[in-house]
Amino acid sequence: MIGVDTSYLVALSIREHPAHQTAAELFGREIQGRAGTMAVAAQALAEFCHVVTDPRRFERPLDMPDALGLCEGWWHAEECRRCAVDAEAGSLFLTWMHEHRLGRKRLLDTLLAATYYRAGVSRLASTDWRDFERFGVFELERL
Repeated sequence: MIGVDTSYLVALSIREHPAHQTAAELFGREIQGRAGTMAVAAQALAEFCHVVTDPRRFERPLDMPDALGLCEGWWHAEECRRCAVDAEAGSLFLTWMHEHRLGRKRLLDTLLAATYYRAGVSRLASTDWRDFERFGVFELERL
């Protein structure tokens, strides 16, 4: 099972993204058509919608209904294993923030990492893999 970071979902969905081809190949090779192979957290989907609808980031951003449609497709797909923040993930998030002396720009990634780790996810796909390397608990798919 591969936990997906927002950056992976963006690369998978936006053809103009430099890592689009690599993200699509990973999806086809290891996720598509295989039940429960993609771990998804709701906070990654929310961040995805925020990013892909931003006209400052993309020449042709998605509109919100299209972005939400992609999220709904992933959330309800047979390949998806939904992961949620629980009390232990919240505690781990706080521990990692202190332990690694992280600031405000690492809040979302650290919460996502704690959520996936508590859900038993050991692999993570991300174009921003360095953000997750510091925790030392994931095999990283570096896009």
